[in-house]
Amino acid sequence: VQLQASGGGSVQAGGSLRLSCQASGPIYSNYIMGWFRQAPGQEREFVAAIWWRANTKMFAESVKGRFTISRVAAENAVYLQLNSLKPEDTAVYYCAADIRGGRNFDRDRFDVWGQGTQVTVSS
Repeated sequence: VQLQASGGGSVQAGGSLRLSCQASGPIYSNYIMGWFRQAPGQEREFVAAIWWRANTKMFAESVKGRFTISRVAAENAVYLQLNSLKPEDTAVYYCAADIRGGRNFDRDRFDVWGQGTQVTVSS
């Protein structure tokens, strides 16, 4: 499967964006889909994940209450809604898939990556 992320842009602090991740083929029930981000000069960090079959969701502490993750199985798509954006949310956002799946989250198992989409938040 290949992943295509889109929806980034430039917004002011407090604004919102909706990122989309479109898979080129089926997303199977065992997949875990995730969003990560990387700011200039920083390590790539986890943002959010969703277990495809169970619709279980997990978020980084830094985005809890502001970001939501959702899926549309019929579209083979994952969405990340970014609300109450802050300048520190500025980064390139990547969607990724753990196609082996499982109960536990392990960022090292995410081995299918889309290209990034830039999110810039100005103060």
